[in-house]
Amino acid sequence: MNKTIRRASVFCLLLVLALLGRATWVQAYQARALADDDHNRRNTIAQYAQPLGNIIVAGSPVTGSKRTEGGDLAYKRTYEDGDLYAAVTGYSSQAYGSTQLEGIYDEVLDGTDTRLQNPLDALTGKRSAPGDVVTTIDPQVQKAASEALGDDKGAAVAIDPRSGQILGMVSSPSYDPSDISGTTDGDTWQKLLDDPDKPLVNRAMRQPLAPGSTFKLVVASAALENGLYDSVDEPTKSPVPYTLPGTSTVLKNESATAPCENATLRVALQYSCNNVFGKVAADLGQDKVRAMAEKFGFNTEKLDVPVRASKSVYPSTMDKAQTALSGIGQFEVTATPLQMAMVSAALANDGELAAPHMVSEVTDAKSGTLEDFEDGDTKRIVSSSTAEQLRSAMVTVVEEGTGTNARIDGAEVGGKTGTAENGVDNSNTPYAWFTSYAKDDSNGQEVAVAVIVEDSGSAASEVSGNGLAAPIARKMMKAALQR
Repeated sequence: MNKTIRRASVFCLLLVLALLGRATWVQAYQARALADDDHNRRNTIAQYAQPLGNIIVAGSPVTGSKRTEGGDLAYKRTYEDGDLYAAVTGYSSQAYGSTQLEGIYDEVLDGTDTRLQNPLDALTGKRSAPGDVVTTIDPQVQKAASEALGDDKGAAVAIDPRSGQILGMVSSPSYDPSDISGTTDGDTWQKLLDDPDKPLVNRAMRQPLAPGSTFKLVVASAALENGLYDSVDEPTKSPVPYTLPGTSTVLKNESATAPCENATLRVALQYSCNNVFGKVAADLGQDKVRAMAEKFGFNTEKLDVPVRASKSVYPSTMDKAQTALSGIGQFEVTATPLQMAMVSAALANDGELAAPHMVSEVTDAKSGTLEDFEDGDTKRIVSSSTAEQLRSAMVTVVEEGTGTNARIDGAEVGGKTGTAENGVDNSNTPYAWFTSYAKDDSNGQEVAVAVIVEDSGSAASEVSGNGLAAPIARKMMKAALQR
């Protein structure tokens, strides 16, 4: 063999070895990555090759699957009362992917979760029958929230304080996930994306905004827990007018005639006295207020219920004037309705916060349990004494103060209103907040609720937590107490 042929042979052999090596690398190390690639059409074909498992509310599915006509995707997702449950289910779209419970549990719902496989399926690679996701949502609470919010832009959350079960979660405006579940829904999808009211955003847990005076419950908790005041009925050292430290800016109260000068924490909550809570926050200092806020859940990066909530923020590196403003839920303080419901839930549950969750169980096709989410996983937030005192003060708010629209005959109801500034110099419509709890001793039912109304179409001068948000909370609490 001459030199040229020998070199060519060696070169060809090297090429063959390189191809074999590359093929081995792909099969051994890259197969899974390629199989899971979002651009792999076969995954979508396989996902919708059979009916999907369901998301269950009160024993009945709120999702389904429909046989398609033509194309390579055999089934598509359908929804019962899609607008009502969109903030819970999210969407499963052949074109745009999956979100919320649909996204988190996509492998259970499409049958690819390895926990669904029997030994034969594992050997043959056969796709298993899909499983279901069982939620904690109460349909009556959900309907009450949706009907009460109506066309208002806002959100509402209801939690059982003892168990942490999320009983209702509504975001308005909503959308019907059925309208975007196929491959030919581009116009509807674009309309949703272009809508300035952002119906695809779950406002209940994914849009933190200034909580306004509802945050005063956190500040009051910090004042009692740190010994700044021993009782909600001890007079505070809160002058009127109160000038923000280091400035000439006076922190005004909503009512100039309210008895806010040196008011007790009870009276300050009853009349929502800004001077008291601005002064309390400044006296405590930002570190102590932040520590209390973080115990309630603020600044938590990974609050999963199991859908991940956006972080509610209590800021750092503030000066004293900014700390005072933070005491009334302004400056850079933000919170989701979920977070403010957690504040009321902890106070209602004797100072312990039960981990909020909206899934109780994940099952296989034969109703066998894959995951079981136990209720009552609690942690101590404030002492029993602090919780009892603040519940008493919250009852005063509802019975004699700014939250009278939340009263329910025959039930103990406590709450806190809030009207939060929106925009530079409050140039936009303020946010109306209400956070509350209710207990019915006759049947033992309890609930904690938070509501935000971002925009109801009302003039700014007519916006109040009692006028807009408290009636919504009342309807939700009433439905929850009737479980």
